Amino acid sequence: MAEHNEAVAYPVGLRLSGRRVVVLGGGQVAQRRLPALLAAGADILLVSPSATPSVEAMADTGELRWERRRYRDGDLDGAWYALISTDDPEANRAASAEAEARRVWAVRSDDADAASAWTPATGRSEGVTVAVLTGRDPRRSAAVRDAIIEGLRDGSLTAPHFRPRATGAGDGTATGHVALVGGGPGDPDLITVRGRRLLAQADVVIADRLGPRDLLDELPPHVEVIDAAKIPYGRFMAQEAINNALIEHARAGKSVVRLKGGDPFVFGRGMEEAQALAEHGIPCTVVPGISSTISVPGAAGIPVTHRGVAHEFTVVSGHVAPADPRSLVDWEAVARLRGTLVLLMSVENIGAIAEVLVRHGRPAATPVAVVQEGTTAAQRRVDATLATVGERVAAEGIRPPAVIVIGDVVTIGTGTGR
Repeated sequence: MAEHNEAVAYPVGLRLSGRRVVVLGGGQVAQRRLPALLAAGADILLVSPSATPSVEAMADTGELRWERRRYRDGDLDGAWYALISTDDPEANRAASAEAEARRVWAVRSDDADAASAWTPATGRSEGVTVAVLTGRDPRRSAAVRDAIIEGLRDGSLTAPHFRPRATGAGDGTATGHVALVGGGPGDPDLITVRGRRLLAQADVVIADRLGPRDLLDELPPHVEVIDAAKIPYGRFMAQEAINNALIEHARAGKSVVRLKGGDPFVFGRGMEEAQALAEHGIPCTVVPGISSTISVPGAAGIPVTHRGVAHEFTVVSGHVAPADPRSLVDWEAVARLRGTLVLLMSVENIGAIAEVLVRHGRPAATPVAVVQEGTTAAQRRVDATLATVGERVAAEGIRPPAVIVIGDVVTIGTGTGR
């Protein structure tokens, strides 16, 4: 992009691979500009009596040719592009005049008005090059560039891929891509940068109820959003129906995001979905998410560990009651632990869990905090002990999702909770 001024620049991308580029001066300007010229594949001749250690290293490794001398007339013969950045104003003027006579586009570090080309503030993200010109205000150019690049990286600036329709799209033989994205504990600002960017590029989003729902409102109108809880599954189990939906949309050549709450692999079925995709040869990217096991207590002012209080924390799923034969948890062993215990999916069974912990040795007075809808505007915290938590949860009408923290760290507090 460029702003209007009395000398409007025409933006263009130079393809310099294999073409001669002459750099006059080996100081800080050259040090900043040379990496991009090398990345472009330019055939670089550096003319300078001296150079910074970094520039000298580029010459020592054979990335460019270095003639240790001052500029002289004729150095720009055969050049496609020149960077004039010596500390000698007379040499810069002479080189600029030669560039003009030979019709070589040239940048001058000491006098932009006397140059035939300007270097934009550039940045790159996901295969996109952003170049910004704001005339004589390079700091503003850099600020605008940084804002655009940050937007592309965090997904707040949508730049969809207009991919060619995959061969076989529509007949079930094309292969798209699936990303299993951990959306974090609920606050839309706590999704990872990569997760947000993939959301912005998606054709289809299959979302869990516990995912960051506010992000769905930001998606472009063409994106198909599917509530995983409402996928019709008929003779299939719900998870199998979700797997089939992921496979179906990917086979249609689409970019699919499976948006899950927390982290895909922490008491979620992310691995089951990844395995199903692998069985059908569908590419899959796993994007870890911020787990509610540490983020929700933190948002409520509770550290899961604290020096001198807890040297470990244990995460347990309580969706199956302790007395249920399907339970895989050794509750007697858990009760003997002295550190912090973090329970997920345990609201329904917290009374039974507290009773078995006390029966196997955890003191009944052990502090407990129940944090409902942590990190969101609806967050609330209820404090109790193992002896009273079952009654407190019922009396307060606590409902999922909620994270339950058991241990002395509950009483530390910082007042940072909502």
